[in-house]
Amino acid sequence: MTQAPAPSLMRPAPSRTGIWAVLGVLAAMLVLGLGSLAYQRLHRAALAELTERGTSTLNLAVAALNGQLRRFDRLPGLLAQNPIFHDLLRAPVNAGRVQAANLYLRDTARLLQATDIYVMDLDGDTLAASNFDQPLSFIGHNFAYRPYFTEALSQGDGRFYALGTTSLVRGYYYGAPVYVDDEIAGVLVIKLDLDAIEQGWRGSGTEVIVTDPEDIVFMSTEPDWTFGATRPLTPERLERTRSTRRYADRVLSELPLTRLSGPDGGALWRITQPGGSAEYRILSERMPEADWTVQVLINTLPARQQALTRLALAGLLAGLAVLAAVIVLQRRARLRERMALQAEARAQLERRVEERTRELASVNRQLAGEVAERTATEAQLRATQADLVQAGKLAALGQMSAALSHEFNQPLGAARNFAENAQLLIERGRIEDAKSNIERILALIGRMGDLSKHLRNFARKPNAQLSDVSLPEAVAAVQEIIGWRLRAQRIDLQLDLPPLSVRAGPVRLQQVLVNILSNAIDAVESTDQRRITLRARAQGGTAVMTIADSGPGVAPQLVERIFDPFFSTKGVGKGLGLGLSISYNIVHDFGGTLSVRNRPEGGAEFTLTLPLAHEAP
Repeated sequence: MTQAPAPSLMRPAPSRTGIWAVLGVLAAMLVLGLGSLAYQRLHRAALAELTERGTSTLNLAVAALNGQLRRFDRLPGLLAQNPIFHDLLRAPVNAGRVQAANLYLRDTARLLQATDIYVMDLDGDTLAASNFDQPLSFIGHNFAYRPYFTEALSQGDGRFYALGTTSLVRGYYYGAPVYVDDEIAGVLVIKLDLDAIEQGWRGSGTEVIVTDPEDIVFMSTEPDWTFGATRPLTPERLERTRSTRRYADRVLSELPLTRLSGPDGGALWRITQPGGSAEYRILSERMPEADWTVQVLINTLPARQQALTRLALAGLLAGLAVLAAVIVLQRRARLRERMALQAEARAQLERRVEERTRELASVNRQLAGEVAERTATEAQLRATQADLVQAGKLAALGQMSAALSHEFNQPLGAARNFAENAQLLIERGRIEDAKSNIERILALIGRMGDLSKHLRNFARKPNAQLSDVSLPEAVAAVQEIIGWRLRAQRIDLQLDLPPLSVRAGPVRLQQVLVNILSNAIDAVESTDQRRITLRARAQGGTAVMTIADSGPGVAPQLVERIFDPFFSTKGVGKGLGLGLSISYNIVHDFGGTLSVRNRPEGGAEFTLTLPLAHEAP
């Protein structure tokens, strides 16, 4: 008998293809596991960012509601003290008192931008209302079932949010008792519309809802959610809502939502809508004073999309990194080939740079010579301009010398007379009268000294540096210089100068004002009504000064040339035509502007704009 061969104890060696298949499966599982973990972390991080933004939105929404409600917090009590309501409650059938209360309530509602204001008696009947002349007036309606009425009688004030049973308009009601002879005789109610806040929330990309104590939504950025309940509507909750008629006869329903828990443990809602379901992160905050809950609903779809996008981006970056490594290895081989070409190109570039450097050095030397020449020319032009400015001032002083001698001779003659009288009075023993004469002599000497000081400062070459200059002081100094012309021509100089300080040179600013006022004096000499008006006002960061005269004005064809050097509209020998040109350049050195126009009522008006000083005078 032959025995059957025993089974071999040796197993066949696995093929290489099977090993690679196993390794591929393990690698795929590893990649999927790491991707799942990465997605969860990215999803939680994205939810955390959404929660942080939602918290800011929630805080803003609560702050907006609290701010709006507190605007009217004390107004009902203050309005209830008005005697008009006391008279109304003493005689509610008096038509005159009812009409007076109605008109006052209507005007007050418009002033306060309140929806409605009305007054009720102790039975809850409305006696007067701001909407007395509207089709849906509250007058004659009874609101004794409203909590704001009962709380105002029992607690001193009432607060309630509800849908108006008459107007069907949502509003927040403030109630306050009206005292007559230290006893409660009625209740005054203010209704505030919160629709503006609700409209402001819409379009922000985040849903906001506000629920009442029964978890019924009465404010929402999504209109379909309004008057929906976020929790089951039990008979007890429905009965409490109906007893106060908070939502009138509107049918209430439950929102189609499912409560979930997110990957980070936070609360989520899944709400079913006609277009599908959406998942929201829920953030809420209580408002104890109003007994409301403000909730912010943030759609979590962007968080999932962001997590997927970041995961895909990370995978893409990893693939790019591998691809970059392959490219680097390939480029290293090519880099060695390019080194020789780059060395040759570098040598050629250095030769070209040396040649270009020599050319640029030659051009720079030429430019340096031209710059030095232009600098010297500019310095010469500035010196010439300064000489012209000084010459203009000295010319003006020369023109004023004859009249100024008269200004000095008058006080000198008066001082001599007072001195001779004082000598006689002393000889006669009239010491007090002599002292009076001496005081007048001193006043005349002071006047001549002030005039001399202004002329000396005006004639001195000015310092080019700018400082803070008081406009009233500058104009006062200019009045001392040209006052003789104003008095000689009997010109009415009207001043309107607030206490402004500008950034300018004091002497050069006086020269500008002297030039412009001198031109204005020349313009009104041949007119019957001789008036010059000087005004100044602050506008932004500048001071705007206008100098208007009652003269014939500037010919329209000459307005554009009036600031040109050596251009003058005066006769021969009456001016060099440099005053306005010098003034124009001085003002531009100050960083300001100078312009002229003809006024519609007649006469020319110069507008001088200068920067305001750093500090107020």
